[in-house]
Amino acid sequence: MALIRHFATVGGGTIVSRVLGFIRDVLTASALGTGPVADAFFVAFRLPNLFRRIFAEGAFNAAFVPLFAKALEGEGAREARRFAEEALSALLFVLLALTALAEIAMPLFMLVLAPGFSGEPDKFDLAVMLTRITFPYLVFVSLVALLSGVLNALSRFAAAAFAPALLNAVLILALLLINALGHSGDRTAGVYLAWGVFFAGIAQLLMLGYAARRVGMGLSLRWPRMTPGVRRLVTLGIPGIIAGGITQINIMVGTMIASLQDRAVSFLYYADRLYQLPLGTIGIAIGIVLLPELSRRLRAGDREAVMNGQNRALEFALTLTLPCAAALFFIPDVIIRGLFERGAFGPDDTAATAAALSAFAIGLPAFVLNKVFAPAFFAREDTRTPMWFAGINVAANIAISLALFPFLGHVGIALGTSVAGWINSALLGWTLWRKGEFVPDARLRRRTLLAFNATLWMTVAIVAANWLLAPYAQTGQAGAIGVMLAIVCLGAVVFAVLAVATGVLTRSDLRRAFSREAAE
Repeated sequence: MALIRHFATVGGGTIVSRVLGFIRDVLTASALGTGPVADAFFVAFRLPNLFRRIFAEGAFNAAFVPLFAKALEGEGAREARRFAEEALSALLFVLLALTALAEIAMPLFMLVLAPGFSGEPDKFDLAVMLTRITFPYLVFVSLVALLSGVLNALSRFAAAAFAPALLNAVLILALLLINALGHSGDRTAGVYLAWGVFFAGIAQLLMLGYAARRVGMGLSLRWPRMTPGVRRLVTLGIPGIIAGGITQINIMVGTMIASLQDRAVSFLYYADRLYQLPLGTIGIAIGIVLLPELSRRLRAGDREAVMNGQNRALEFALTLTLPCAAALFFIPDVIIRGLFERGAFGPDDTAATAAALSAFAIGLPAFVLNKVFAPAFFAREDTRTPMWFAGINVAANIAISLALFPFLGHVGIALGTSVAGWINSALLGWTLWRKGEFVPDARLRRRTLLAFNATLWMTVAIVAANWLLAPYAQTGQAGAIGVMLAIVCLGAVVFAVLAVATGVLTRSDLRRAFSREAAE
């Protein structure tokens, strides 16, 4: 079915971006480690990265795509383009005003974003300077999100899916320049990386603008006005952004609390980067594709197709997420050691980051389920219900993180984020089921049980392999990387064989996912 092909397209783009992201993080760990420059840059990068994930990975689309799709199908391409141009002009006006305010008030903002830095003036001043450089990325990535929404509503997913890879490519170039000039670990390294974020935003905007023009949706700037379409977008957009970006809001809350513990921001950053790989590849890909699909089916009154789409999306999500969560929970030290333990990143950093990664892994299935359930509300132009649940989620996250932080440190923050994720997922799923807007079918129930079974045997295999190969992982950098690759490949092969053998994935599913049409 087309849905699976589109999942593969967006997931493929995300994989390319995440692979480049891992290369970037390996270079970052070697150049910055977990010291004060790393903490300052990660806080500075966290803010634009937060908006990148909230906007570019679907939350802005929660409001824009249903309205754009309605205009496209009901009034034609010309009116849809007009609505998009009105939205573009209004959004740009607000973003420029917000950016100007943030640049002026950045020291005050930093006291909220990283209160623990106030006791270290040098780190605080560096974080303020770097965030001032990176903050304009918000303007670029928000406009990229709007153009992505236009392309996604037209079922043109490839350009928007591959655009985030530009960010990582530019930062890799910056890191190579830092190493070549001998600035590893000093303030100049942070400045180079911050400017890399800025210029990456420009590159992404140019790429998406070109892609939109190629499909006849090149947008022009209008004088910003509060038209009925823009007013409706604002009404849906504010709660949609809050609801769609709940995972990132929780991470931001975690960063604020973690700033009270030395190096905790860095530990959580590296752990976050790892569990974001399956979340981005699976959950965000599903959310991006599912929203326009459900919007179109609801406009056509095809309830059966809506229900089938939700079931297949959930089936796809669980099949791929369960083994990822198990691996991140049971062998986090193997993965962290193989990827990051070199240069300024030592064994103690590996242990601390691995503990956080295990805690995040507990919530990974919930984070992905949120990406499946939320579009069912957004496609019906209901952004308020997920927003209220998001408020409960944030409250739970803050309460649990603060309660556990004195005892578990940064691991308590990660655990609080995971528990809050499950609360949000349960509220969304239960509400859909209660309203009759989502009913698990027999195929979903059967394949989910089979996926659990395959994941169980995969876990046995990787834990046994870790026990047998542990001595070799201590023989140096090459040994750690070799053991990591061997165990990860073993787990992937065991799960894939069991999944195909038991019917979790069929040959027809794989053919549809990797057909030539997936690139369309």
